[in-house]
Amino acid sequence: MEKQKSFSIKPRRLWLFSFTISLSLIFFMFFSIYVLNLPLSTRQQTHLHFNTTTTTTVSLGLRSPFNIQTLTALHRNYSATQFKNSILVSTHFSTLENESQISNISTFQAILEDGSVKTSTLFGNRSTKTEIGSSKDLEIVSVNSSVLTWKQQNVSITLSKKGEVSGDVLKVLNNKKECDIPNGKWVFDESYPLYTNASCPYIDEGFSCESNGRLDKNYMKWRWQPQDCDIPRFNATQMLELIRGKRLVFVGDSINRNQWESMLCLLMGAIKDPRKVYETRGRRITKEKGNYCFKFVDYQCTVEYYVTHFLVHEGKARIGSKRVQTLRIDTIDKGSSRWRGADILVFNTAHWWNHHKTKAGKNYYQERNQVHPRLDVSTAFGKALTTWASWIDRYVNPSKTQVFFRSSAPSHFSGGQWNTGGHCREASQPTRETYRGEYPEKNTIVEQIIGNMKTPVTFLNITGLSDYRIDGHPSIYGRKPGTSSRVQDCSHWCLPGVPDTWNEILYMHLESKRRKSLTN
Repeated sequence: MEKQKSFSIKPRRLWLFSFTISLSLIFFMFFSIYVLNLPLSTRQQTHLHFNTTTTTTVSLGLRSPFNIQTLTALHRNYSATQFKNSILVSTHFSTLENESQISNISTFQAILEDGSVKTSTLFGNRSTKTEIGSSKDLEIVSVNSSVLTWKQQNVSITLSKKGEVSGDVLKVLNNKKECDIPNGKWVFDESYPLYTNASCPYIDEGFSCESNGRLDKNYMKWRWQPQDCDIPRFNATQMLELIRGKRLVFVGDSINRNQWESMLCLLMGAIKDPRKVYETRGRRITKEKGNYCFKFVDYQCTVEYYVTHFLVHEGKARIGSKRVQTLRIDTIDKGSSRWRGADILVFNTAHWWNHHKTKAGKNYYQERNQVHPRLDVSTAFGKALTTWASWIDRYVNPSKTQVFFRSSAPSHFSGGQWNTGGHCREASQPTRETYRGEYPEKNTIVEQIIGNMKTPVTFLNITGLSDYRIDGHPSIYGRKPGTSSRVQDCSHWCLPGVPDTWNEILYMHLESKRRKSLTN
């Protein structure tokens, strides 16, 4: 009789089977807990949804923070351009509601000034701490929902849901309300200058100090640093986009030509083909010709300069049997028709008001048919600026044109004036204290007149910060070596140099205006 097979299980096999079942159950339990703890929005198609006010702090190890206010309760397609105190640029969101109203930002990208991109992930309303790249670049120390606090101003921030929201971005720039630009100091910065004499063909002889034999280069490397804010570094490409299809016009004396040439040089940094930038009448920049119009073909814009020493008309009148030069302080400059229709106007006048004839005011200032036997220069300056202000209010459309008035630029003559042996050759560093103590009366007059105008005018106050820069003038390097002249130039400025900072401030105002327009 055949022996029956046994179906009994050996103890070793029973132990192995029990261990496998137990391990599987433990794994399943932990996996379920993990899934349940995931942010709800990672399991739904919600891109951005904020209904609470919370704060994220991003530390860049720099100076004062600023806020970024993101969107609240977005549904369907929404253009993010209506939030007060927010800087939202080119923003468009597509969102779906989720029942729990928990927000999720899948990807946080910081586009740094050098073009590099740092990325991290933020989840829901839970606080997290994530380093992006390295701690010195960007660190997120808390994430709750809808407000980000920054300590960097020269950085654009992009928020997006990577891989799901193509092209939906939120670029955030500085939201600081006030910046006391004149209150600061010059900081030596090896990353400057932003161009060189070799890279810019538009520096005329009087401002081309390096080409004229100046050996020290430190005067090119100073950057103005306000005490409680930052001036963004000039971005030539962005500036050209700001003036695309527009006219940027500088109007004033040779100090404004100094600034205009600086602007041309700064903008050339973004031009790949120099042949696509040209003077419309083929003129070469010299002191003898006063009107220029440079066209940037790829951007269909022009950068123009029109000379006027006083903004009002220089003419002649008969006094007795003689015809004498006069200044018609009640009549705008005869070249004013060229200014009309510009999109950005940058004015100045001050330099020529210090000359002997204007300061003396004897048989020089004219109103209508009357030549004043004597009129003090401050009164005449105020009348001339009132004439200019009336012209602006009459002919400038503020919905089209931004108007700027640059303050007086200081001279730094020692031992005399320009024609009496004054000099500034010894200076090679900025002064530690301002060279002049009193605020110029002409600046006060300009500010008072601007305050009474119906057309908005931005006052570019560069006087104080420029006053430190006794080292920035051409001095004996305002002419080619070997040219015999005892006259030193301590009024104009070497290029690259101080006027580049004036243009960085102008750029900051234009960029700020553009950002504000997007929130209206």
